[in-house]
Formats: sequence, structure tokens, C-alpha cells
Amino acid sequence: MDIILLKDSETLGKANEIVTVKDGYGRNYLIPQKMAIIANKTNRSTLDDRVNKQREAEDRRIGQFKAIAAKLEGQTLRIGAKAGTSGKIFGSVTNVQIGQAIQEIIGEDIDRRKITLLEEVKNLGDYIAQVQLHEKVQFNVNFEVYAD
Repeated sequence: MDIILLKDSETLGKANEIVTVKDGYGRNYLIPQKMAIIANKTNRSTLDDRVNKQREAEDRRIGQFKAIAAKLEGQTLRIGAKAGTSGKIFGSVTNVQIGQAIQEIIGEDIDRRKITLLEEVKNLGDYIAQVQLHEKVQFNVNFEVYAD
């Protein structure tokens, strides 16, 4: 029996894929659990429409992410931290603080999990953070840690 998966499954595949399963498994488990539907002609055309809409939405999101990357390109974020006389800061600068600095510039919140520090920030100076908004949109942000 051919079915269209509605949800991701570790054993069968990803959502919107057409897979072949045994009749009993499809009718008695996957379809009642709303994990799949039968892959008939009508459902296949609906699947094509749904995939096209998702692709268009994904393209729009990538365009928005590229616009954000263009705004941040070439800018240096300034992050204040309390520091001792030797230039060593108390604590460290985290991706949350970088996210807040980005939000001040672009006006949009960026998830802190999408920001990666390339090295530990324990001293005053210039650093680079990597931001991955999407698997296709990844860029580096320069930031300066200065004494507050």
C-alpha cells in the first residue's frame, strides 16, 4: 500500500514523502493515528500543491534571512562588559548578549541557538560570532567587547 506521510517518522521517512508499507500497518496504525493518508490520485495532487506552497514560503523566508544578513554585513556590534584593570572581563559574553545587540540594530529577535561563538569571550577586544538563520543562510558578525 502506498501512503503519504503527514508527519516525520524515524523508520519510514519525512513528512510529504510517498512510501510503501504493509496494508495492515497503514490501515490499522498510520492512518488512524493521522500520521499518513492513502496515496490516491486526489491526495497526490493535494500533496503537490502543499509542497509547492511550502517551497514558496521557504523561499520567502530565505529572502528575509538574506536581507537580515545584508543589514549586518560589515557592521561591528558593540557589547559592554565589566572588566578589571588587566582587560579581563568578569564572567563572559554569551550568544544572548550578541542576540540582543543584533536585535537593537535590525529590530527583530534572533534565536540565541542560531548564534555560535567561535571562541570564548573572556577579555576585551574584537571577536567573531557565526549566525546561521537557515541552512542556506549563514554569516559572520564582528563584535567588540568594551569596558563598561
